Amino acid sequence: MTGTEISSDGLDPRRRRLLFRSWHRGIREMDLVLGRFADAHIAELSDAELDEYETWLEIPDQQIFTWVNGSQPAPAEIDTAMFRRLRDFHYG
Repeated sequence: MTGTEISSDGLDPRRRRLLFRSWHRGIREMDLVLGRFADAHIAELSDAELDEYETWLEIPDQQIFTWVNGSQPAPAEIDTAMFRRLRDFHYG
């Protein structure tokens, strides 16, 4: 897999930027975790969900990866319904 499987045509600038950032992380594992999730859901996320998603993109890759794969519990401020949706998308 080399990156996004969807076209950014029709996405607003914010969603395009988030899609790009999802596929251009520091480690390939997070490209796949966030990129695949973004491919599947970026077009349908609400503004509040996009705000939360942007917050995730500021978290270091290794840290968020441990929360997503369950090797460390996510802190309460991260362990939201939206985060569980991301986790379940990959490991549910």
